[in-house]
Amino acid sequence: MHTPSPALAAAAAGASGRRPRAVLAMRRGLAGRLIDERTLSRFTELADLDPDLVLDDFATAAAAAVLAETEVIISSWGCPPIDSSVLAAAPKLRAVLHAAGSVKHHITDACWERGIQVTSAADVNALPVAEYTVAAILFANKAVLRLATEYRRRRGTFDWLAEYTDIGNHRRTVGVVGASRIGRRVIELLRPHGPRVLLYDPYVTEAEAARLGVQLVSLDRLCGLSDVVTIHAPQLPETRHLIDHRMLGRMRDGATVVNTARGSLIDQDALARELVSGRLNAVLDVTTPDVPLPDSPLFDLPNVLLTPHIAGSLGTELHRMAEAIADELARYVAGVPFAYRVERDEISRTA
Repeated sequence: MHTPSPALAAAAAGASGRRPRAVLAMRRGLAGRLIDERTLSRFTELADLDPDLVLDDFATAAAAAVLAETEVIISSWGCPPIDSSVLAAAPKLRAVLHAAGSVKHHITDACWERGIQVTSAADVNALPVAEYTVAAILFANKAVLRLATEYRRRRGTFDWLAEYTDIGNHRRTVGVVGASRIGRRVIELLRPHGPRVLLYDPYVTEAEAARLGVQLVSLDRLCGLSDVVTIHAPQLPETRHLIDHRMLGRMRDGATVVNTARGSLIDQDALARELVSGRLNAVLDVTTPDVPLPDSPLFDLPNVLLTPHIAGSLGTELHRMAEAIADELARYVAGVPFAYRVERDEISRTA
C-alpha cells in the first residue's frame, strides 16, 4: 500500500486548509480504473474536486463553467489538448498534474507561455516498462520462445542441451538504445544479472556513462556487438527508422530486438524480412501500425513475441500513477516543488 511520507503529509496538513478547485480530465471510463478509493479520497481531501465529474471535451458549455473556476487539472490518457482557447476559459488554471506518461498530446505551447506548472507520472510509468523489458531480455537469452515452440511441436523428450548450446544469460551483451527514464531503469534492473551493457545516446557523456556503469558506443557498434538490442529512444522525426535495414544487418545471427518504445523507431519491413528468414528474433510491444494487419507474419512467427502495447502501466499498476499524482497534489497545496516536474526544454528529447 502506498503511504505518503510523513514530511509530505505534514506539509500538506499545514497548508492553512487551502483546497484548490480541481477537475479530472481524461478519456471516458478511465478514472474508475486509474484511481482507487483510497487515492480518490486523498484527492478530495486535498482539493475541491467532484469525483463524479470527468471532462473528456473542453469545448462544451458545461466544461467551460467548470474550467472558469479550476486551478488544477488532474489529467491522464485522453485528456483533450489544453490550448489557448481552453486557457482563455480557465483564467485561474495554475497546474496540470498528469497521471500517465508523456504530456506531449495535451500540453501545448500556450501552457508553457502562460507559465502553467506541469508534472507527470512518467517516472512511475517507466517501472513496469523496464520490468517487461528486463524479463524479455532474460527470456530472450534463454531462447524461451523458441524452446517452448519446439517443445510444443515435439511433445516429448529431446536433447535441448545439445541443440541449444549457446543459450543463457552468463556473459551476454545487452545494447540499450536511449538513456531515457525507461532506459536508465532497465540498466539499473539489469545490474544484478551481470551482463555487459552498451549504451547509444548522443546526449550522454562518457563520464555519465561511467556513472551508469555502461560503455558508451556508436549505434553501429552497439548493433554489431549485442546479443539483445533494446530500444528506449523517443519518437522524434530524427529517430524514425533509427534501427534500419543497415543496423539490422549488423546484428549477430540469433540476436534479439526488443521494442517497448514506438514502432516507428524500427524499419518494420526490414525487420520483418530478418524475422521471416529466422536470422533474428524479436519481442515487440509496439509496431507500425499500432495493430499489425491480420495477415502480418509477426502474429505467427515462432521467433517473435508480439504483445498489444502492454508494457506500460495496466491493472493495479495504474493505481501507482494516481498515487504519485496525489503526492504531487499534496506538494502543490503545501507550496513545495513537484517531485516530477516537467520542463518545456525536456519535451524535444522525451517520448
